[in-house]
Amino acid sequence: MNPARSPARVEDVHALAAGMPHVTAVEGPKGNTVYQVGGKSFVFFRTPRPDARDPETGERYTDVIMFWVESEEDKDALVRDPSTPFFTTPHFDGHLSVLLRAAHLERISRDELAEIVQDAWLSRASQRRRERWLAGRA
Repeated sequence: MNPARSPARVEDVHALAAGMPHVTAVEGPKGNTVYQVGGKSFVFFRTPRPDARDPETGERYTDVIMFWVESEEDKDALVRDPSTPFFTTPHFDGHLSVLLRAAHLERISRDELAEIVQDAWLSRASQRRRERWLAGRA
């Protein structure tokens, strides 16, 4: 099987985010990893929060990953598409990000995850860095 088409894993999130240019991985206050470009987060491993809970048990999810998006339209497309595992909560109304539980990463391919991570990076990188990266891919 082509590894790019294989189901995405948490290790892939780390590898893809860390592999983008000018990225710094910082540790959040509770030991969670935050990937930044130019001091701006673009992929963020969340700590358990009251806004993301199991509907049956009420337990807070411990595996939520946040990805920044370029626009409300991009967010809406990901969240409203029932074929994707992306979601949001009222806490993130008006925030340009989507959430994904690590337990549901296998519902997307590594290729799809790479596109999400790249788009997250592009949404937060400076114009100069975006232009340089995109020109290098042409």
